[in-house]
Amino acid sequence: MQRQLNELSQLKEAARGGPSERATEVQHEKGKLTARERIDLLLDKGSFNEVEPLRRHRASGFGLESKKPYTDGVVTGWGTVHGRTVFVYAHDFRIFGGALGEAHAQKIHKVMDLAEAAGAPLVSLNDGAGARIQEGVLALAGYGGIFRRNTRSSGVIPQISVMLGPCAGGAAYSPALTDFVFMVRDTSQMFITGPDVVRAVTGEEITQNELGGADVHASVSGVAHFPYDDEETCLEDVRFLLSLLPSNNRELPPVVRTDDPADRTTEALLDIVPTESGRSYDVRAVIEEIVDDGEYFEVHPAWATNLVCALTRLDGQVVGIVANNPGSMAGVLDIEASEKGARFVQWCDAFNVPLVTLVDVPGFLPGVDQEHNGIIRRGAKLLYAYCNATVPRISLVLRKAYGGAYIVMDSRSIGADLALAWPGNEIAVMGAEGAANVIFRREIAAADDPEAVRQQKIKEYKAELMHPYYAAERGLVDDVIDPRDTRKILIRSLAMLHAKHADVPCRKHGNPPQ
Repeated sequence: MQRQLNELSQLKEAARGGPSERATEVQHEKGKLTARERIDLLLDKGSFNEVEPLRRHRASGFGLESKKPYTDGVVTGWGTVHGRTVFVYAHDFRIFGGALGEAHAQKIHKVMDLAEAAGAPLVSLNDGAGARIQEGVLALAGYGGIFRRNTRSSGVIPQISVMLGPCAGGAAYSPALTDFVFMVRDTSQMFITGPDVVRAVTGEEITQNELGGADVHASVSGVAHFPYDDEETCLEDVRFLLSLLPSNNRELPPVVRTDDPADRTTEALLDIVPTESGRSYDVRAVIEEIVDDGEYFEVHPAWATNLVCALTRLDGQVVGIVANNPGSMAGVLDIEASEKGARFVQWCDAFNVPLVTLVDVPGFLPGVDQEHNGIIRRGAKLLYAYCNATVPRISLVLRKAYGGAYIVMDSRSIGADLALAWPGNEIAVMGAEGAANVIFRREIAAADDPEAVRQQKIKEYKAELMHPYYAAERGLVDDVIDPRDTRKILIRSLAMLHAKHADVPCRKHGNPPQ
């Protein structure tokens, strides 16, 4: 037995050590950690349990029969993050460049199946060169199995992709199917066709980072939710995000104790939001005043900045916040903001995270580009997501809410459980100036002093249809509240809605707008 144990120890040590010290040095020279170093940063110390460390491929040809390293280029298993079970797989770029072959894929399939069966989050640490060409169609079939499992687990367990190296071709679709994508600047890239193919087909000269780097996907394409300068900070924030997530769709998010009083008044809110509807401000300042200890985790902070989506806590309970941001594009809704908000609302609904919507929106962005690029169908995604959500939903109009955008931002008419407003709210079809120009255009045009008449009609319209209590008088707003009591009222309202149950029609699934 001792001899057998010695042999086992040697085999496992060989698997943990990787192909060679030089291969590890090359990885470090690129500014990248090894697969096991990354897992050690992600998981609680000493908690990792590896699955199939001694797996080797069985392919032959093209020299593969003489190269059969243990792990086959991917480390798989489970451990804990803040004491809660998390499954993980990490590509080992030192072995076949992290390329996926049959055995490699089967290891990933197994850990994905285990994560679904155990009802625990799955984190993929991606650093691979795509399909292993030497294994042909078997490698492609391996990706198909990953995509199918990504889809089957969608809305069942949280799935997080961490991009720590190249991800090209079909391999990029797995991260796109997951809930959150983290990327590290300079070392990670994602694209379907690389710079060489782009150059050959279109003649365009572009680098890998310009085509599919972290900042491009975080601010232009919207593929990546969070960009970072280094792997350590990136993995630290993955741990923080996991602390906000439930393990699966049958559980509620974890609750933590807070010293921030639930009945704390927020005097600063009186000064943050200007009373003049045309003046800008950053809605993040409002969020900081309301939430526990001013701490929140913004999703897509660099993309579609006219809408803020964030995970945070109120009295220790996790909530999702969706807020128009007048500090960017006046807070209008456009194509990108609608798609950003829709995906976030859908995720919160899937994982039992209550929604708080802060409304200050002048409408949808007008323009030929918006119309021709599908603002109707793509803007409808946000509307569909809200209408479909069954989690507790509270909307709060901070200042203005005009037209269709008011309806879409979780108004009472589309199913918000509670609709609140601050005293300076303006809820209307459009702004008073535009409304007066339309309704009284003939009277204004015929006047001796058109501007004086126009200003008079604006005042009349505001007094008649846009005063702060118009919507409340008609039951479309449940209460007009003192801004200083916002935190207290939100916490009490969410506590009341904690056990909310919503019956939905029997159906296989809906057909959301594309």
